[in-house]
Amino acid sequence: MSIDWADLRLFLDVARLGGLSAATTTTGLSAATLGRRVTALEKQVGEALFHRSHAGYELTRAGEELLRRAEDVEAAMTSLTRWRDGTLGERVVRVSAGTWTTNFLAQHIGELWDVSDPFRIEFVTAYEKVDIGRRNADIGIRSERPTEPNLAGRMTGHVAHAIYAGRKLINGVKAGYFVGLTGDGANLQTTRWLMAHHGDRVGLRGNDMHSVVELVAAGAGLTVLPCFAGDSDTRLVRVAAPIDELTQEQWLVTHQDERHTREVRMVIDRLVDVLKTHASLFDGGGGNPS
Repeated sequence: MSIDWADLRLFLDVARLGGLSAATTTTGLSAATLGRRVTALEKQVGEALFHRSHAGYELTRAGEELLRRAEDVEAAMTSLTRWRDGTLGERVVRVSAGTWTTNFLAQHIGELWDVSDPFRIEFVTAYEKVDIGRRNADIGIRSERPTEPNLAGRMTGHVAHAIYAGRKLINGVKAGYFVGLTGDGANLQTTRWLMAHHGDRVGLRGNDMHSVVELVAAGAGLTVLPCFAGDSDTRLVRVAAPIDELTQEQWLVTHQDERHTREVRMVIDRLVDVLKTHASLFDGGGGNPS
């Protein structure tokens, strides 16, 4: 059985975007054409690749297996294309991290990357950890030691969290209200802690951390933030000592096969230098409770 790479690319788009309609934008094909191509691929494979519903396309077990193999083919084809175009040396190193860690790294990009480097950096920001084992990122910054096969980890320090308010003690802050987080961030440890301890005092919510901080800075209420983010924002003030039960470890995670490659190794070493240089900011020692 010979599967065409063009069909695999269409399958990857539908699988990653969760349906035909979303994939029409990336593929340039109509939903009807995509549907026919996916059905033809299923016949070729001999198994259903998706569970179809009004909510979208969800991968079957066979679909998940094909996805893993298709991503390996995609990586190989990307490498081949770079070789053909003479850009093999312009390696892209993908770094995955949460919102606040990504913001921090962006502020220190001059310590992580220079235009003369033989690679470029791509940040992958996500609330959930990105699957490094399947090469969706080269380096991940996580809050726990990796347990997945073929992954290596290096602990770089600890991350403390505390309650913050805007410097203008007005509006929701004066009433003792909190600003909560909804959407993808609802399952974060800090969000769960806030709801467990102050859920009855949540007056406003935002569906991303940036909107939450803007609300807090404007005096809408208090919230829980990692100390390195809260202490770095001059509009905010820490109102209590770090919360012991929310202190997390910080790990750099890489794939065993990638961590010794030149470009990935360079980025790892620079990340370690930056994170350790600012260790006191991350562990809560860089700010003063009011």
